[in-house]
Amino acid sequence: MRIGLTGGIASGKSTVADMFAELGVVVIDTDVIAREVVQPGEPAIDEIRAEFGDRLILASGELDRAAMRDLVFADAPARGKLEAILHPRIRESTVQQAEAAGGEYQLIVVPLLAESPIRDFVDRILVIDCQEEMQIQRLLARDAGTEKQARRILAAQASREQRLAIADDVILNDGDLEHARDQVRTLHGVYTDSARQRQ
Repeated sequence: MRIGLTGGIASGKSTVADMFAELGVVVIDTDVIAREVVQPGEPAIDEIRAEFGDRLILASGELDRAAMRDLVFADAPARGKLEAILHPRIRESTVQQAEAAGGEYQLIVVPLLAESPIRDFVDRILVIDCQEEMQIQRLLARDAGTEKQARRILAAQASREQRLAIADDVILNDGDLEHARDQVRTLHGVYTDSARQRQ
């Protein structure tokens, strides 16, 4: 059984995924895969260079993540072009890793699951939810950007309402880690039972 874990930026997806991993759950993180597919020498980096030019490539041959993020959150057509390059590769690698990993159930972390083709690959959707103001505070603390930038990033993603509309399960991550951990333990029991019934 595959659980798609998603949530807005700075909602606490990694924190919750780590709690599941501590319980022995297989966790596949598409953010990690996304970094792997744009390593120097990978076909995707050549396609990005062909599409966007050298302005997004560092002298080391690596993707300039800061420049890319600024571009895609300010320019919807550019974001669409980038996703057309990356999404098929990320999905292919995710499927390969999931099929090789085993486990009673798997957690597949997909930040933009509402917009992703991986949505068709998962059996249930778990949304990590928090108030938008908390996301803004966490983003500012983490990335030291401006509030205007943070709000633009939030506006470029699926809305909180859109994410909650596709959720089978929700974890409220309001900053109380023990509360989040209790919710993880409860869902771990539900998912384990469900996975065993499917066997």
